[in-house]
Amino acid sequence: MSDFIDQFHRHYYDSLVWQNTRWLGVQILKMPLDLMIYQEIVYEVQPDLIIESGTFNGGSTLFFASMLELIGKGRVVSIDVAPQADLPVHPRITYVRGSSTDGEVIRQVNAMRNPGDVVLVNLDSDHSAPHVLSELRVYSHFVTTGSYLIVEDTNIHGHPVLPSHGPGPMEALDAFLQENDRFAVDESRHKFFVTFNPRGYLRKIK
Repeated sequence: MSDFIDQFHRHYYDSLVWQNTRWLGVQILKMPLDLMIYQEIVYEVQPDLIIESGTFNGGSTLFFASMLELIGKGRVVSIDVAPQADLPVHPRITYVRGSSTDGEVIRQVNAMRNPGDVVLVNLDSDHSAPHVLSELRVYSHFVTTGSYLIVEDTNIHGHPVLPSHGPGPMEALDAFLQENDRFAVDESRHKFFVTFNPRGYLRKIK
C-alpha cells in the first residue's frame, strides 16, 4: 500500500498540476488534500493570528484569510524576502517584506501579536535544512499550546519526491524534534494518505 501511495505522490508531484491550482483566482502551490487539512485545523484551533513564512503569489495567504473570514476572527501575517507583484488584498492580511529569520522581521511580527492570542504558524519559505531549522527554533516560541506549527514540503529530498534537492524541511524537522519535546507529529493529519507535508503537522503539546 505504501509503495502505491508513494508512486501516486511522485506522479502527482511530477505532473506539476499543483502549480496550476488556484484559490479565488490566485495561484496556490499546494496539494488540495492539504488545504482540506488546513481548513480543519483553522476551524479547530480558532487562531487569532496565523504567521506564514513564504508569500510568493499570496495564494495560501488569501486561503488562510478566507478561512478566518468564515470563522469570523483572526488575521494573517505573511513574510517573504521577495514577494511577487500584485499580491491579493484582504482586510485580514498584513505583508512583511524580509527574511523570516531576520531579527527586525521577527520583532515586527512579535509586535503584531496581542496578549492572549492563539497563534498558528505555517513555514513555507527557503527549503534548505539550515534555514528551516532556524525558522523552527524561532517560530516555535510563537505557537500557542494546542495549536500547530506546520512545516511544508517535507516531501522533498526523496520523501518521496525530488531526491536531488538536498537536505531540506524533513531533515530540519528531524533535528528540531530531537531537541524539542514541546511538539509532536499529529499523525491524524495524514488521513488522506498523500500530503506534501509528511510528518509536518506539529501540534504543540506543552
